[in-house]
Formats: sequence, structure tokens, C-alpha cells
Amino acid sequence: MPEDQRVAFAIAAHPDDIEFMMAGTLMLLRQAGCELHYMNIANGSCGTAAHSKQKIINIRSREARSAARLLGAVFHPSFVDDIAIFYEKDLLARVAAVVRKVNPTIMLLPPPVDYMEDHMNACRLAVTAAFCRGMRNFTTKPRTKPIESAVTLYHCMPAGLRDPMRRRVVPEYYVDITGVLQQKRTILACHRSQKEWLDVSQGMDAYLAAMEEQAAEMGRMSRRFKYAEGWRRHSHLGFCEPGADAMLEALGELALVNEDYRRSLDEPSHPKRTLRAGRKT
Repeated sequence: MPEDQRVAFAIAAHPDDIEFMMAGTLMLLRQAGCELHYMNIANGSCGTAAHSKQKIINIRSREARSAARLLGAVFHPSFVDDIAIFYEKDLLARVAAVVRKVNPTIMLLPPPVDYMEDHMNACRLAVTAAFCRGMRNFTTKPRTKPIESAVTLYHCMPAGLRDPMRRRVVPEYYVDITGVLQQKRTILACHRSQKEWLDVSQGMDAYLAAMEEQAAEMGRMSRRFKYAEGWRRHSHLGFCEPGADAMLEALGELALVNEDYRRSLDEPSHPKRTLRAGRKT
């Protein structure tokens, strides 16, 4: 791999999370010359209403490998069962070993706040694994040499584009995935076991339609693209130089910066309240 080639590493909680939330951007990064890597921390063990635990794990692993192959990404195996992604040292050491091995310049990660703990814990583990990438006294599992290169972290949008308290989440970047939407649909459709599981209430058509509707909503919010994926950039502290923006540099005009979001970053977290005189209670 050339020294100046960008490496994009997508880490998510479960098989199909990457396909649902990140695949369009990953395909565009590959078209821009990035090497792609793909990892789900959990194996999909709970994503069934019919199969035994080991059978569904095997099925979902095959589906994830097929999706990674269509993405053109290097596949990295999962570590734990569903609902077993905890922010603890052993799992962190295993995730950190993969991060050091991949040596990414771009990391695509789950949102810090989402509707389920597996997603949020996967985010925390991936962020800390990147933060520890150069710490010689942090022991990974297996032992892996520390790396010194910079990495820029980006968080995808939460499911339903809202946080667990139903507040709307606004992205910092809109990435135009209109040209790769059908490919994204094909890659998401690799997860046929999810059709079986969701057929009870929705069916695969609804599953794919939900992805398309979310992409369409992102497009409407951008006021420029028909279909889009949304992203927020993590703080540079501990990861890269201030202002480093490797994904934006790679994607160019396919990425639109939300200037309102950027301006909001300088607003105080707790703005002054307007107080009125009134009766004491």
C-alpha cells in the first residue's frame, strides 16, 4: 500500500449496521482511492426468531462477508454476541489490536448516542481503541505494535435520525450517495436473515425502504442531494491535527458541509435563560 493512500475503517455493532448507515460513503471513499476495512464487534447472535444461536451466527457471518466483498473491503471477524458489547478492558484490547493492524486514516463509527447500548458501546470502544493506538504501555490482544499516524473519526447518524429522547440529530456533513444508492440497496440485501426476522412485522421490502427513506430524508435536509448519508466529525484531540478532515478531502464536492452545524459548535452548551419576574413557588 502506498504511504500516502488513505485507509478507511468502518466499525459498527452488528451485521447490517455498516450497510444501513455507512455503505454509500464507503463506496465513494473506495472510488476516491481509499483502502476499505470492515468490522462488526458483535456477531448477530440475537437477530433471529427461528434459528439456534450458532446457526444464526454462521448465517450472519456469511452475509456480512458477502456484503464486505461487494463493498471491496477487508473483512475483520466479530468478537462477541449481541447485547454483549460492553466497555471493558479485554474487548477494548481486542478492538485496539485490529485498529493498530489496519492503521486507518479515516474511521467511520456509530453515533455516540443511539437507541441501543450495543451501538453506543461499540462507538466508545472504537474511539478509545483509536485513542490508544500509539500508547506503547497499552497492551492489545494479541500484542500489536503501537502506531503513530493520525486518524480522523466520523460518526454516522443514529437510527431514525433522532437520539433516544426523540430529539432530531443534525449532521455536520451530507454525503451525496445518489449515484450509489442501488449498490447500497444490493449490499444491504445481502442480509437475508434479517428479512426472515423482520417478516413477522415488516418484511424485507420495508427493511430496504426504511434505508432509502432515511437516505431521502438526509437528501431533503441537505437541500441539494436526492439521497445522502450524514456524518459528524469527532474532536481532533488525541487523534489528528486541528482542522484535519480526511473524508472531506477525499470526497470533495460529494460532501456538503452544514455551515449552520459548524456555527452551532461555538455556541455555549447551556445558553443563558431568559428569566421573568413571577410568583415564587
